[in-house]
Amino acid sequence: MIHGVMAEFASDEALVAALRAARAAGWRRMDAFSPYPLAEAAALLGARGSRVAWIAIGAGLLGAAAAYAAQWWLTVHAYPINVGGRPLHAWPAFLPATVIVAILWAAAASLLGMLALNGLPRLSHPVFAAPGFGRASENRFFLLILAEDPRFGAEAATRFLQGLGPLRVAEVPAA
Repeated sequence: MIHGVMAEFASDEALVAALRAARAAGWRRMDAFSPYPLAEAAALLGARGSRVAWIAIGAGLLGAAAAYAAQWWLTVHAYPINVGGRPLHAWPAFLPATVIVAILWAAAASLLGMLALNGLPRLSHPVFAAPGFGRASENRFFLLILAEDPRFGAEAATRFLQGLGPLRVAEVPAA
């Protein structure tokens, strides 16, 4: 059983051209790896914006509401102490702690949300077994056609990728 077929390219232009050709040929389930972000490659792969920002906003608002509600309940209902004639619900005094708790909750939710959405921690991935894949973080660019693609056939994918002029084409075994 294989995870897919991977081609190695020497430049980002070659990778983007290969992605365009693969999309035009009807391949839909692909992934690309490069040492730096390629906006055009991400667009060709159909990458969407991250949901981490929405997770952070939601958690920050929830944390702020919880902090403010706790302060309000404690000073107005649980332990009402009249200090210097100020009102029990003195909202300006509640703001610093509310903001700090909102930031803390947003940061924690961002970290946990990012890990969950990225499927991390993941100690191993099938592409790590591909020959030369270690250079994906240095100076090489890789295009992977996944076996999940409806059109996938190992021989057809290999022939297609070899026609794009890569440095190397290899099958990626499933983990």
